Amino acid sequence: MTSTRIPLAAVIGHPIAHSKSPRLHGHWLRTYGIAGHYIPMDVASDDLEIVLRTLPKMGFVGCNITIPHKEKVLSLADQVTDRATLIGAANTLTFGAEGKIIADNTDGYGFMENLRRGAPNWEPKSTPAAVLGAGGAARAVICALLDAGVPEVLISNRTRTRADQLREDFGARLRVVDWVQAGNIIEEAGLVVNTTSLGMVGKPELRVPLDGIDKHTVVTDLVYNPLKTHLLEVAEQAGATTVDGLGMLIWQAVPGFERWFGQRPEVDEATRQAVLR
Repeated sequence: MTSTRIPLAAVIGHPIAHSKSPRLHGHWLRTYGIAGHYIPMDVASDDLEIVLRTLPKMGFVGCNITIPHKEKVLSLADQVTDRATLIGAANTLTFGAEGKIIADNTDGYGFMENLRRGAPNWEPKSTPAAVLGAGGAARAVICALLDAGVPEVLISNRTRTRADQLREDFGARLRVVDWVQAGNIIEEAGLVVNTTSLGMVGKPELRVPLDGIDKHTVVTDLVYNPLKTHLLEVAEQAGATTVDGLGMLIWQAVPGFERWFGQRPEVDEATRQAVLR
């Protein structure tokens, strides 16, 4: 680093105490012997702008943004990447010269890197993908799938209007199916992605017919608590290739860490264990 200041970074949300990002970045900082710090910051929506404008003056080089601020930061940033604009949310901010805020979204990158490593034989251009859910995570996943050349994305959400909005935003390669028919899109798809919170600890189970999953299907769940959700258990029993959600959390953090601390971190088993402990 050209600066003599110790680089600081943070994850900002409301609430934030549950975040695993400080464990992850702390592990990398220790691994590479970098004299930097990464901390959780609970910031209310009304205070977000003043906090973001103040951080660069305190030595912060960037931050991650999580719920509920991922959409709002787009209007506060000085520069927004095309990717973040298309997704409609940002999760990674970098502070440039004179405190300039540059907003990006690395969720789609994290999703694809996790998927490529967990299911190396998956061929995106060969079959449709089924996406369950229509929230912010779904937008990042859909953007990444379309970029990868998936011919059609079949989408189903408990509230159909949200799925219809995605179809309007992303175009003709999306097909919306009612939630009661979600089992049918699983049958059609070579890749099944759960982007909802269903199946997470403390949430209801994902109650969608899963008998369309077979040994040719790749199944991934963005939920990582528990690490093996009911969806992944059923898929495993059917002989499908399964990819848990922890890798997406880790891989989405790689570009930010590299930008802020000047070191591209390695994702290995020690990294996973540092987050899980």
